[in-house]
Amino acid sequence: MKYDNILANFKIDKLNEMQEEAMKSITGPGDVILHSPTGSGKTLAFLLPLLQLLDEKKQGVQALILVPSRELALQIEQVFKQMGTGLKVNCCYGGHSVRIEKNNLAQPPAVLVGTPGKIAFHIRNLNFALGSVQTLVLDEFDKSLELGFKDEMSFIVNAVANVKKRILTSATKMEEIPSFVRLKPGYAEIDYTNDVEPTNAGLELKTVHVKDLDKTETLLLLLSKLGAPAKIVFCNHRDAVKRLSAHLTHVGVANDIYHGEMEQQDRERAIIKLRNGTTNVLITTDLAARGLDIPEIKSIIHYQLPFTEDSLIHRNGRTARMNAGGTAYFILDKEEWLPKFVTEPTTEEDVPEDFSIPPASEWKTLYIASGKKDKINKMDIVGFLLQKGGIEKDDLGKIEVLDHAAYAAVKSDKIDTMLRKIKEEKIKNKKVKFNISE
Repeated sequence: MKYDNILANFKIDKLNEMQEEAMKSITGPGDVILHSPTGSGKTLAFLLPLLQLLDEKKQGVQALILVPSRELALQIEQVFKQMGTGLKVNCCYGGHSVRIEKNNLAQPPAVLVGTPGKIAFHIRNLNFALGSVQTLVLDEFDKSLELGFKDEMSFIVNAVANVKKRILTSATKMEEIPSFVRLKPGYAEIDYTNDVEPTNAGLELKTVHVKDLDKTETLLLLLSKLGAPAKIVFCNHRDAVKRLSAHLTHVGVANDIYHGEMEQQDRERAIIKLRNGTTNVLITTDLAARGLDIPEIKSIIHYQLPFTEDSLIHRNGRTARMNAGGTAYFILDKEEWLPKFVTEPTTEEDVPEDFSIPPASEWKTLYIASGKKDKINKMDIVGFLLQKGGIEKDDLGKIEVLDHAAYAAVKSDKIDTMLRKIKEEKIKNKKVKFNISE
């Protein structure tokens, strides 16, 4: 497949400078380390040249991609599918059905993406052959180490003995690469963390000082001012996320939460609702700071200040992505100051004196208890909801189809009536459960 056709699938005309350099280095001899900021297009930067390392006639897993989170695994799988190569890709992650993954691996994909723990599980259980793996990608390598995956990654690196090329990526430059990675001498290192215009060049930094009120009330006033567009509020701990969410809910501000203690299906649902516009306030820990595909965010709010520069970079990387504009707000209590690593100039943002509840979203999310593995696709859902649900095309928003579930955004003023109409209907001759995802 020609690269022009692949780029057209992503509606881009040409690669950026970092991606061009990655193409040359990865298709050349030796291992490669790629440092580039969040949102700069790293995924495409290693997947495009990876195609030249794959043999469509060869059986077995040829490229193994390790990632720190299930969300990043799913994102890479989706990007590879969007490239339209015809080559098979699958992903494995904690919480995903072992039976489904084993079935997928019975006819192994050319590209396997997964979290270190789950990939190590499949290797130990001999669920796929390692002899065909010739390329190993450690994506967001620094984050995987930070999350404690060193032992699993070391086991995997030792297990894939026939690897000819290793590719490491990270959004921030690491001082030292651990020896267990086994980088070959003379590896290429591409560093775009400082030398290029930041990918969030459109990011504006603002401070909001707490005056006569407390920090939570100041946040409410800021949310009131920002209105309907989607925004992410960052806290440092899960308990803070839960407390803040409970308070916002109590005063009538619709919100969702996202943190590591949640069940994966609940985290998945929270991100889907943010993407499709049902939720416009997401309260989260740094878990949502990277590895998620959320292009619609206009505002980032640091309710609790980041502890490290790395955390700051990744939080702010959730907005002003790929030349879009965005704003990051720092809420500063009376005895709080900006961290020293915030070096860019900031401006003061005033908040209104009175609180008004931000407008509710015009969308709600319909849960459909059937998905790809049940032979249901996006067009099936569109046709079913328009015909049986009695809604117009403009009443239907973003649809996402997972393995055994699907979610569709429907206009809030239409969803109840539509739900009553479809409750007893069948989709593709199958009785399926529908409800509103709260």
